[in-house]
Amino acid sequence: MLRTLPGSPFEEGKRLSPEIILKLEKKYGLDKPLLEQYQSYITGLVRRGDLGPSLKYPNRDVGDILADAIPVSLGLGLIALILALVLGMTLGITAALKPDHWLSNFAYLFSSLGMSIPGFVFAAILISIFALKLKLLPVALLEGPEYFILPACTLAIAPSSYIARITRSSMLETLGREHIKTALAKGLSYYDIVLKHGLWNALLPIITVLGPIAAILVTGSFVVEYIFALPGMGKYFVTAFTNRDYFLVSGVIIVFAVILLLINTLVDLVIKIIDPKSSS
Repeated sequence: MLRTLPGSPFEEGKRLSPEIILKLEKKYGLDKPLLEQYQSYITGLVRRGDLGPSLKYPNRDVGDILADAIPVSLGLGLIALILALVLGMTLGITAALKPDHWLSNFAYLFSSLGMSIPGFVFAAILISIFALKLKLLPVALLEGPEYFILPACTLAIAPSSYIARITRSSMLETLGREHIKTALAKGLSYYDIVLKHGLWNALLPIITVLGPIAAILVTGSFVVEYIFALPGMGKYFVTAFTNRDYFLVSGVIIVFAVILLLINTLVDLVIKIIDPKSSS
């Protein structure tokens, strides 16, 4: 779709003669029909693992750019996933065990706001409070581990809200089952029942949604990485799209697709281990 737009990636921000633009397009094979370009790209990708050259970063291949960007995006996504799990499950369990407590009301309010307010709004709020006013954390860039805190928190808010709701409803359903009531009638400790029986049985719905959540944390980092100027795949995707860097856009999409397939496959395997009945 990007290639069907009129114009050339070499026309943006530069004053080049039509002859030079034609030579550059011929150099990168952009003068050929679209189907022929696609065939050439797929052939190079399958045979040599070649993702092509970058049209906007001179003397750099897409593979080299992504090799530097992938660890940043995966690190940010992993931190955000851990934060989302800890916060979401804590709020969800608390809301299920103490439905009339103020923490339950806070969990409901948090999940509602987290699922309705866009991430860039949370990013602006966190930057304004913790970076500009309190000066506790850096605003942007990546010059140390502390630079991950604000973007990871921004990225974790929405999935933690969703996990909190899933955990609460799953825990309430589990705690209402007959074997839980029987254990309570036998005089077993309530918190032992919750931890050993209730929480374990409630984990399956949470693990089921981890695949889509992990996908959101990886692919949803586009805007967050751009706002915080992190050199990850999301930032390169946005800039590559605006610069019409065709090969870099294709490379980022391919890498994201592979990551999502691996995550979903891993989640399916974990579900089958925890609940063998699901394989049927």
